[in-house]
Amino acid sequence: MRIGCPREIKAQEHRVGLTPESAAELVAHGHEVVMEHGAGAGIDATDAAYEAAGARVADVEEVFATADIVVKVKEPQAEERKRLRPGQTLYTYLHLAPDVAQTADLIASGATCIAYETVTGARGGLPLLKPMSQVAGRMSVQAGAHALEKAQGGRGVLLGGVPGVAPAKVVVIGGGVVGFNAAQMAVGLGANVTILDRDADVLEAHARHFEARADTAFSTRARLLDLIAGADLVIGAVLVPGAAAPKLVRREDLATMQPGAVLVDVAIDQGGCFETSRPTTHADPIYVEQGIVHYCVANMPGAVARTSTYALNNATLPYLLELADLGVKEALTQDRHLRDGLNVAAGRITCAPVAQAQNLNYAPADEAVAAL
Repeated sequence: MRIGCPREIKAQEHRVGLTPESAAELVAHGHEVVMEHGAGAGIDATDAAYEAAGARVADVEEVFATADIVVKVKEPQAEERKRLRPGQTLYTYLHLAPDVAQTADLIASGATCIAYETVTGARGGLPLLKPMSQVAGRMSVQAGAHALEKAQGGRGVLLGGVPGVAPAKVVVIGGGVVGFNAAQMAVGLGANVTILDRDADVLEAHARHFEARADTAFSTRARLLDLIAGADLVIGAVLVPGAAAPKLVRREDLATMQPGAVLVDVAIDQGGCFETSRPTTHADPIYVEQGIVHYCVANMPGAVARTSTYALNNATLPYLLELADLGVKEALTQDRHLRDGLNVAAGRITCAPVAQAQNLNYAPADEAVAAL
C-alpha cells in the first residue's frame, strides 16, 4: 500500500505525520512511503533522512494524487481537502464537531476519514489523543504563566510566588489527561491549584495523587463561579469525545473575575469551553476581552514539534500499520477501536456527536464500513 505524508500547512504547525523511523517501519512491512519535500523540516528531519529510511520524496501534488492513505497531524486545510478523492483514506486529527466547512468538504470528497481523537483503546481512553493532551496540558501552564506577565496584559503575578508573597491561584476545569498534566505542572511550579470535575472517581484519584499539594472540587455552576472569581489562571481542559465542548465560562462571568486574570482554552479545537474563546495562533496567541487575557491557540503542541511528533507517532503508528497491512476495510471491520475513529465514509457521517452537533444524518460506522 502507498502511504503519503504531506507537509503541514496550518499556521505555525511544525509537526509531521511520519518520522523517518515510522517511515522505515512501514517500508519494512512492504509498503511504499511518499513524503512531501520538506515535510520533516519542523523536527529537523531532512529529505535525505526519509530517503535513507526507504521513503520517496515528491511534490505535494504527487503525494495526494498517488497515496492510498494520507497521514497528517492537523485537520486538512481547504486546499488540501480539494485534493482528496473517493477511495482514499485520510488519517489525522479532524475535530469536526465545530467545523462545518471541513465536514462538508470531507463528505463531498468521498474519502474515508479516520480521526485520531475518536479512536478508542482496548483499556479505555483515547490513545491517539492522549499524547497530545499530555503535551497541551503541560504547555497550558507555561503559556498561562507567560500570559500572566504584565507585558502580556496579565495581572503581573508569578505562578509560584516567592517567600512572603502568595503563589497564583490556578483553577483547572476538567480532570482528564489535559487537566491532570496541567495540574502536575502548576503544582510543580508551586501554584495554589484546584481541580474541578464531575466524576467522583476522577476526583478521588487526583486527591490520592496530589494529596495536600492540590485541592479537588465537584464541579457545579456555583462552585465554578466561586473559584474563577478569585483565580489568576483558569485552564479549560474539558473534553466530550467527538463533540463540541460545552461553554462552561460564560461571557457575563468575565465581569466577576480579577482584571488581568488569564483563561487558557485547551478545548479550542472542539470549539472551546469559554464562551468568549476564539482560535488564535502561535504568532498571535492572546487577546484581551473585558479585561481578561485569553490564550486559545488551536495547535498548542505544534510549538514543541519534535517532542509532539515523536509522542504522536508512538501512538498512531500501530494503527497505521494495521490499516496498511490488513487493508482499510478489513482493519476497520476487525478492530472496533479503530472503527470508533471513523468519522466520514463514502459521503456519510459515522461519528454520532459530529452528526448531532451539525444536525446531519448519521450512519453507524459498521454499516458504512460494510459498504466500502
